[in-house]
Amino acid sequence: MSEAKLTEDEIIEQRRLRRRQILLKYQNVQQAGEKSTVTDNSVLQSKQPVIGSEEKQSLKRPERNEAQNDQTNAQQQPRDEGKSEPALKKAKTIVKEDDDDDEEEEEDDMFADTPTRKTKHRKEASSDVAVTRKFGVMEDVWDDLEGYYKVVLLEELDGRYVVQSNLGKGVFSSVVKVLDQKTGKLFAVKIIRNNETMYKAGLKEISIFERLKQADENNSQTIVHYERNFMHKHHLCMVFEMLSLNLRDILKKFGRGVGLNIKAVRVYAYQMFKALILLKKCNILHADIKPDNMLVNEKRNLVKICDLGSASDASENEITPYLVSRFYRAPEIILGIPYSFPIDIWSVACSIFELYTGHILFAGRSNNQMLKQMMECKGHFSHKVLKRGQFTNDHFDEHYNFISVEIDPITGREIRKPMNFVKPTNDLKSRVRETPTSTPQEGVIQNDLVLLLDRCLELNPEKRLTPEEALEQPFFKNASLFR
Repeated sequence: MSEAKLTEDEIIEQRRLRRRQILLKYQNVQQAGEKSTVTDNSVLQSKQPVIGSEEKQSLKRPERNEAQNDQTNAQQQPRDEGKSEPALKKAKTIVKEDDDDDEEEEEDDMFADTPTRKTKHRKEASSDVAVTRKFGVMEDVWDDLEGYYKVVLLEELDGRYVVQSNLGKGVFSSVVKVLDQKTGKLFAVKIIRNNETMYKAGLKEISIFERLKQADENNSQTIVHYERNFMHKHHLCMVFEMLSLNLRDILKKFGRGVGLNIKAVRVYAYQMFKALILLKKCNILHADIKPDNMLVNEKRNLVKICDLGSASDASENEITPYLVSRFYRAPEIILGIPYSFPIDIWSVACSIFELYTGHILFAGRSNNQMLKQMMECKGHFSHKVLKRGQFTNDHFDEHYNFISVEIDPITGREIRKPMNFVKPTNDLKSRVRETPTSTPQEGVIQNDLVLLLDRCLELNPEKRLTPEEALEQPFFKNASLFR
């Protein structure tokens, strides 16, 4: 064993001497200016890799002047923005070209002017590129693909509002809960999507809130209180008082499938009609009243209408069959009849029914099926009403018989079925009375509720109650309880 060990040491020593001789010879060749490469057979025996002139040339980056480099970088920058990781992978792939030796690949930096053996420097350079590009994305891209602002918790807005939590997201905006460092109070900030159309709609909403604020001399507390607005990273932001849950959440939490107590419904309904009086005074149509757009306070004894993103002046009633969320959409909108304040009365009545019963009154999957359910509840439309509609022919034949557009459950194809409604088959009174009452007094109030809803849900908008008339109904006979 000792002889074999000695022999191995001798071999190692011989190799060391040979390498030294080769290095000395290679240095002498360079000093003499010779262009030939070292061809000594002992180089091959030493197993020390040496890069030949052709190999060096293949790894070398083509020389460019600074102007060309700047021009190339300017052209590539838009493609690389936001894609730092793929860009780095691409760079690493280029390094591996024309070289299968992994060790050689790690040591040479093909982005340097000459091949180097400083692995550390090459990795640090790649890391710097990645960090720079990522910070570039963070500085420039604050929105998601749909234009919603990417909210960061504890972020400061307008130099005073610190984000506490996300409250929700709608078609026009997202809403966050913030702490005002100036007053120490909590507020809700509505952040409009970064979109020209949404921005203009936001400005319109601000003007409507300011009109309502000026007109509400008695501070009726029926519309959510608007504070101020500001811009944040190209997003229009509106500051509102901080309230609690919306009525949709209240219904889910306290009345899922069964509804709320009728006395609570009466309090909320009274405040809804008071809000409609203020809107009417300012000549404003809300055009999107539903449980989701009504907020309650912490004590849950006060409800306020919010989200005026779809609101407009009553004179701007453009005919469209898709105004208002479908389940709360008045029939005149679907038929294409000029509309006004009665569309909000209809929406409030649908919301009140839902609060009391826990069920949606009209849940049609289309405008056509909405009309069908309305007639099942209220009977057929008068010919006088149908003649005024721009879209009547989409749902009725020349004799004003309703054409129900349904989906065949077997074939999945659309079928059209003529129907004639002589009288209601699923009337309002029977549906309200499906909700049991615990005392005779509640039974009386329930009958008053049926009367109120029946008059607020007249198919002819001209016969529908006004908000002032609604508050005079027996359902609100003890009005002092709601003040």
